[in-house]
Amino acid sequence: MKKFHYDISIEAKTDSEAQAKMAALTTLASKLSQSELTKLAHIIKHDPVKTALAKKYLGV
Repeated sequence: MKKFHYDISIEAKTDSEAQAKMAALTTLASKLSQSELTKLAHIIKHDPVKTALAKKYLGV
């Protein structure tokens, strides 16, 4: 599979928080398909109930 490089900016309070977010995002991108990521983003943007349930399940 090809690798693509992007310059992005992430909102965070500290540099270490931004690095942790980037690490989490790259893990999600490598483990989920394009359609799975798209659906996940849609749920997070438009379905606060499912998002709250997922956060509760994850303990966050």
